Amino acid sequence: MPSHRRPKQQHPRYAGVVTATAAAAVALSAQQAGADPLPDPTKKGVQAQVDRLYEEATQATEKYNGAKERADALREEAGLLQDGAARKQARLNELRDRIGVLAAGQYRAGGLDPSLQLFLSSDPAAYLERAAALERAGERQAAALRQLAEQRRTLDRQRAEATAKLRDLGAVQKELAARKGEIQGKLREAQRLLDNLSARERNRIAEERERADRAGARADLGSEKSVTGRAAAAFAAAQSRVGLPYVWGASGPNSFDCSGLTSWAFRQANVSLPRTSQAQAAVGTRLDSLGDLRPGDLIVMRTDLSHIGFYAGNGQILHSPKPGAKVRYESIARSGMPFMWGVRIG
Repeated sequence: MPSHRRPKQQHPRYAGVVTATAAAAVALSAQQAGADPLPDPTKKGVQAQVDRLYEEATQATEKYNGAKERADALREEAGLLQDGAARKQARLNELRDRIGVLAAGQYRAGGLDPSLQLFLSSDPAAYLERAAALERAGERQAAALRQLAEQRRTLDRQRAEATAKLRDLGAVQKELAARKGEIQGKLREAQRLLDNLSARERNRIAEERERADRAGARADLGSEKSVTGRAAAAFAAAQSRVGLPYVWGASGPNSFDCSGLTSWAFRQANVSLPRTSQAQAAVGTRLDSLGDLRPGDLIVMRTDLSHIGFYAGNGQILHSPKPGAKVRYESIARSGMPFMWGVRIG
């Protein structure tokens, strides 16, 4: 026979706690859904964060390379101006000494009134000859004085230019230090994330890198017709560097960043390229379609033009990709970087 007892009632205080707890849980769930996801502590999540940091580090490296190129140019220009100023100062001193000799001679010869010198002279003809020479000496002295004033103005202008170059150099050196700190900070953060993984997960990441480098040491480049001339020589030089490490700011011969590899390779072909990927993207003939590329053309990647390498044929890029990697061949489609355009050099 069914029981007709009334169900036990919950205590009002207990029911309030349960309701409040449930509401808080719902609110918290909604808040977490709308907030940025917490970092994934697993190998996959850490790898994504590390890849992002490496990408940011390579972008900062190209800015560092640009600042270093400007600093090197300013240092050379300031040095040339300073050397020129030193040579001008030496010529100025020599000219001043000559003027002093002329002035002393004039003083010795012209100490008496000219009419009295003529009256006292035992040889008036000789005196008149000396007077004419003295006049010519005075003219030479006046010309020398004008030359002295002009050289002084030139020297002052050159020194001012050198000072301005050195001031600009100081500002660029500060930028260099800031870029260097930014790069090193991102690399340290990436290493910290890797260190927090288990030894097993770190080993897996290292093995994946090694597999990618080994696979990139060889590539089926197909049978596309290559570029010729100096670009072909540069491409061959880059191919000889496969397996060497990426190092930020490096331009060979034993380590490279992305634009360091391309600029080094073209130097081997007696072609001088700008140091940064952005500047290299603006030289030569622009090729907007992947279908127009030939092995040996440069290939520009990322929307900010912060990566560059060689088109190797068969949809492959030969490049120095990122920290922790080596110079290698890689599928453009799988590189994780959007293609912007190609560049054919001369």
